[in-house]
Amino acid sequence: MKREGLSSVHADKLFEQVYDYVLDGIRRKDWKEHEKLPSVRALALKLDVHRLTVFKAYQLLKQKGYVYVKDKSGYFVQPGGMLATASLHDPIVSAYVQRSHLSEIHQVQATYQFSKALIDPNLLPNLYFSEYVKKVFDLYPKVLGTYSTTQGDEELREALCRYYTERFRFYLTPQELMVTSGSQEAIDLIARVLVKPRDVVLLERPTYSPAIDVFLRQGANILAVEITQHGYDLEQVEQLMRTHKPRLFYLNPTFHNPTGFTVPLAQRKRLVELAEMYQCLLIEDDPCRDLYFGKEPPLPMFAYDTSGYVIYLRSFSKYVAPGLGIGTIACRPSLMAYLLSAKALSDSGTPLLNQKIFLHYFFSERMQQHLLKLRTALAVRKDIMEEELAATDWEWSSPTGGFNLWIRLPDSTPMEKLLGQCIEQSITFVPGIICDPQRELASWIRLSFSYLNEQQLREGIRRFVSEVRSLTAQAEE
Repeated sequence: MKREGLSSVHADKLFEQVYDYVLDGIRRKDWKEHEKLPSVRALALKLDVHRLTVFKAYQLLKQKGYVYVKDKSGYFVQPGGMLATASLHDPIVSAYVQRSHLSEIHQVQATYQFSKALIDPNLLPNLYFSEYVKKVFDLYPKVLGTYSTTQGDEELREALCRYYTERFRFYLTPQELMVTSGSQEAIDLIARVLVKPRDVVLLERPTYSPAIDVFLRQGANILAVEITQHGYDLEQVEQLMRTHKPRLFYLNPTFHNPTGFTVPLAQRKRLVELAEMYQCLLIEDDPCRDLYFGKEPPLPMFAYDTSGYVIYLRSFSKYVAPGLGIGTIACRPSLMAYLLSAKALSDSGTPLLNQKIFLHYFFSERMQQHLLKLRTALAVRKDIMEEELAATDWEWSSPTGGFNLWIRLPDSTPMEKLLGQCIEQSITFVPGIICDPQRELASWIRLSFSYLNEQQLREGIRRFVSEVRSLTAQAEE
C-alpha cells in the first residue's frame, strides 16, 4: 500500500507520521497562517490512511497549538504556531511576545538598553585589542586567504584544551572540542543533530529564550523544570527522566540566564548520575562563568562526567569580544562526529581570522588581568541597579555573577502595554513570558545591568520605575 510521504509502520504510530507530514508542510509554508488545511477525508485519501488516523493527528496539532478549528469549516494554521498568544496592536510587541524573538528586541534602537546581556563596549580594552589584531596579521600574513577547518583551528583547540584541563579538570583532547560562532550556533547544531519531532526535551523554567525557539522548531515536546535560587527539585527531575525518557536536558546552571541563580555542587554531581542512569544528555550552557562577584562558582558538570552524557557549551562572545563571536562545544568523539557533519552543512568553519585573534587576545596575561577589573565594574553596576530598585516593592534575588536581574513586577502591571510604552520612551527590557516554556510568567521581566554606564543605569531605571508605577496605577483604578 503506497502512502505519500509515509512509511509502513504499526497502525498505532501512523497518526504520528501524519502529524509530522502536516507540521512539516506548515513549516515549509505549504499552508500559510490562517489558511485552511485539507479536510480529514481529503488528507486520508491522499495519504491512503483511515480518516480516524488523520483526525487523531489533527487533534494533536490542535493540542500543540499549531492549528485551530472553525466550527463546521475545518482546521486552519495557527499564526505563530504554539507560541501564539492574544492578538496585540503593536506589531513589534506582538512579535516579541508571540514568537519569542529576543533578537527583535535587541534590534530596537534605544537609549536605555536593559534587554542586552552584553558588556558595555567601553569596559573592553579596545586599544589593547586592536594591537592584537595587528599582531595576528604579522604572525599569519595569509590568514584572510584561508578557511578554517570545520572543527576549528587546531592551534586554538589545543590551547583551549589546556585551559579547560588546568581550570576545570576536563581532560579534553582537541578532537573532543569544536569551535563555533558563539553558543547560539552550538544550541542550533545540537538541536538539529539530536532532536526530532515529538522527542521530549527538558528545559529550565525560566530559560534562555532562543533555546525555546530552537527546540520548538525541531518539533520537540518541551517539559519544564523549575529553577530556584536553591537549584532544582531533583525528585522532579528524576521523575521526569524516569517517566518521559527525555532526549536531553538543556540547562544553564552558572549565573543562570535570566535569573542569575547558580546550581550548587552537590546537585551538579547528582544530575550527572541521573543523566547516566536514565540516558538523558545534559546540555550545559556556560557563557558567564568568569563573571563572578565573589568566590568562583562550582566546577561545570562536564568535570564529573565519565560516561559522555554531558555536552559542554562555552561562549566567550559576551565579555571577551562580542564582535569575534567565539564559542566551543566539548563532547565525546561519538557525538562530535555527528555535530561536525551538521556544521559542515552550515558553513566552512568559524572564521579563521576571528579564531586567531581570540587565541592571542584571550590567553594574554593582560586580558586575564582585565577580567578582574571587569568583574568589579559589573558588580558596581549590579549594586546601582538594585539601589535604584530598592524604593519599589518588586521582588528579585541578588545574583553573585552574570549580567541580569530577574524581577517580579506587580501582578496588575499590563506587560504588553508596558513594553510598547517603554519602547516609545527609548527603554527596552525582556518580558519574562518569552523566557518561560509554558508562557505563563507574565509578571516577570529580565533587566540587564551590564550594557549601560553608571549614569545611564541610574537615569534609565528611574524612568522605567516611573513607567511601571504609572501604568500599574491606571490598571488598578
